Amino acid sequence: MQELIPMASETAASRASEAQVGLAARRAAADVLTAVLIKKQPLDLTLGKSLSTGHMANLPPRDRALTRAVVMASLRHKGQLDAVLLTFLEKGFPPKSGTLYAILLSAAAQLLVLETPPHAAIGLAVTLAQYDPAAKRFDKLANAVLRKVSQQGPALMAGMDAAKVNTPDWLWERWSRHFGEDNARAIAALNMLEPPLDLTVKSDPEGWAQRLGGQVLPGGGVRLVPKGRIEEMEGYEDGAWWVQDLAASLPAKLFGDIAGKRVLDLCAAPGGKTAQLAAAGASVLALDISEARLKVLKENLKRLDLPGDTALGDAATWYTEERFDAILLDAPCSSTGTIRRHPDIAYLKVEEDLPSLANLQRRLLDNATKLLKPGGTLVFSTCSLEPEEGEAQIASLLTRNERFTLSPIQPEEVFGHSNWLTPSGTLRTLPPAFATETPGLNGMDGFFAARLVSAG
Repeated sequence: MQELIPMASETAASRASEAQVGLAARRAAADVLTAVLIKKQPLDLTLGKSLSTGHMANLPPRDRALTRAVVMASLRHKGQLDAVLLTFLEKGFPPKSGTLYAILLSAAAQLLVLETPPHAAIGLAVTLAQYDPAAKRFDKLANAVLRKVSQQGPALMAGMDAAKVNTPDWLWERWSRHFGEDNARAIAALNMLEPPLDLTVKSDPEGWAQRLGGQVLPGGGVRLVPKGRIEEMEGYEDGAWWVQDLAASLPAKLFGDIAGKRVLDLCAAPGGKTAQLAAAGASVLALDISEARLKVLKENLKRLDLPGDTALGDAATWYTEERFDAILLDAPCSSTGTIRRHPDIAYLKVEEDLPSLANLQRRLLDNATKLLKPGGTLVFSTCSLEPEEGEAQIASLLTRNERFTLSPIQPEEVFGHSNWLTPSGTLRTLPPAFATETPGLNGMDGFFAARLVSAG
């Protein structure tokens, strides 16, 4: 590979060699960020493509980890990084400049968040710009701006209200209005941090917590600090556990003893809740609209050695003559309760998405009510912090369908955490609502769930 700049000494040559080693990882990071922020593609999908057939495919594990770290830092601190960069861009980000924005953003993240040595972050950013035909005419601009970012950026960052600046205005305003500014700030602060890894284990949570260096969660899960690839962790191949946030594990628990009952899991993939229901002894039919996601669900059940029927279909219109004892509908939503885990959501979703999502949820709920036995139980959940996708959705259903009544969730069903419940008895977890004594292991997804019972 061509050297970054001519070197006059052995020390400089060694430094350049070390820097060039990370070029591929940084190129992958810039491409992922361009796909997410410019082309509006989901981060998980983009990373998956990059790992399978893109720039990350042939990277060693260390460089893959670097790519991910740069991407996550860029997204979690995007508001601050944009503000710093714009301080030194008199005319704003240049239009029609290819990957330049992603290169600048990712380099700023390296300098100000990851504390990468300036010679590496700046030099490789300039090289990346030179590789891109649309960005190369801005290589000198990139060099000048990033040098100023390196020198003045830390002070600029320190003077910002990080939680607020890194949260899109529409989310900050909504969270402040619905939950109070203190909660909005706490949610936003957690969203800047790497989340812990939660596992639902089939048995022996204490033993698995000890083996994996984690701690036991309420309900028998295990929480730990992520370390390397999940597939390489002890117990994965043996199907001893699956990844599932503490909050995401709660809706399936709201059925109580479900052994021997016939349960329909709507919008089921990738199958964490399906696995929960099957492990609890239910006879489960898992439905999903995506053939690819349903394939993942089947593979997960096979790895976990858990039974379960599957069906491909649109849960808003799917019909069968069979009627179910219980139905779990974890509906598609804005996913604003999972921004800490999926930081791209803050920049892929907009407030204008909410009405169409709420309409979809309404259609899903209405169809679910037709598939439930008289006297059966329906649990509706979303990983959203937005009331339109939670409390308002249930209030609307109860108004238009008199067959159903709300079955209030009791504190003992959520391990005594009455602060997770609304006055009407629905579940509303906020990300800061679960704390531990271990740094790095605090928080949970923001979730809503309601339990409904049909008339006998």
